[in-house]
Amino acid sequence: MRITMFRKLMAGEFGGVRAEMIARDHVLSSLGGRTADQALEAGIGAKEVWLAVCDAFEVPENRR
Repeated sequence: MRITMFRKLMAGEFGGVRAEMIARDHVLSSLGGRTADQALEAGIGAKEVWLAVCDAFEVPENRR
């Protein structure tokens, strides 16, 4: 998955502004205590980051 697709999925699920806030501010223990943005910058794959966000926010399987 590309980062652009990750951003599109985030915006579709949470809305544009909230998606940006979550990616920037919400620390995910499953990503080593990083935010989604930090994880992406550290080279963690966009799909892994997306799935971590989905787990944290209990996004239903059919929208992952």
